[in-house]
Amino acid sequence: MRGEFVDIGGSRLYYYAAGTRGAGDPVVLIHGFPTSSRLWHAMIRDFAPGHRLIIVDLPGFGRSDPPTPARNSCGAHAAAIKALLDDLGVQRAILVGHGIGGGVAQAFAIQWPSVVSALALVNSAGFGVRPRSMARLARALGPLARVTPPALLAGLVHGSVRRGFEDPERSRLTLDTCLRHFTSVAGRNALADHLAAIGHCDTATWSRRLGEITAPTAILWGDDDPFYRVALGQRLAAAIPGASFEVIAGAAHFLPEDQPERLARAIELLVARATV
Repeated sequence: MRGEFVDIGGSRLYYYAAGTRGAGDPVVLIHGFPTSSRLWHAMIRDFAPGHRLIIVDLPGFGRSDPPTPARNSCGAHAAAIKALLDDLGVQRAILVGHGIGGGVAQAFAIQWPSVVSALALVNSAGFGVRPRSMARLARALGPLARVTPPALLAGLVHGSVRRGFEDPERSRLTLDTCLRHFTSVAGRNALADHLAAIGHCDTATWSRRLGEITAPTAILWGDDDPFYRVALGQRLAAAIPGASFEVIAGAAHFLPEDQPERLARAIELLVARATV
């Protein structure tokens, strides 16, 4: 694996590459809130050889620089991913988005359909639906999030999202790693901005145009998601022409952590569809 920063409009976007070339278009993995590229570590290990994987930290997450509040949206994050792929010389890719990252993937597929050879939405945001406990926390804190001590705010977010994992030990390891980036003052401000963005989610705008997506699409859902119910996945599948829909048992919201092997096999099937 190798990681590096790419300059995107004066801000640094971090990504790393894994796997090997040779089996079609690269697979771009886009995490959601409040994680980072760390979300995919177990699935990457289980992915079949021969595929190039590009794993991104969205702006304001992980090692990437924070965006301005005005550019902290699914549409703006999609533009950052497009700039990254342009910099890497990637002309076509398979996009896999989890949570808010699924909203980013939708916005990308609608704006640049010729670049997307296949699309996977994993326990994805959509239709302006706000993740339950995260949205409640965002409403409760409001502007106070920016003056809350950094470690306290990170702890509150940790508590609001840990039910999204089936395995409590796995949730602790993943969230401790991902939320560590938010425990400085600058990180606290970025986390506060992300919470505010959840309260003003722009997926409703993109979801009105899901019928424009032409790439082969798979909707994959953990059966016990407390934030985005299975019905949201069904609604996304119904809106995207030809989309498949699969519910995976033994998983909550963070499907890439709960069932990495099962998710890897499902995405490999989508990759095979894209290369036919």
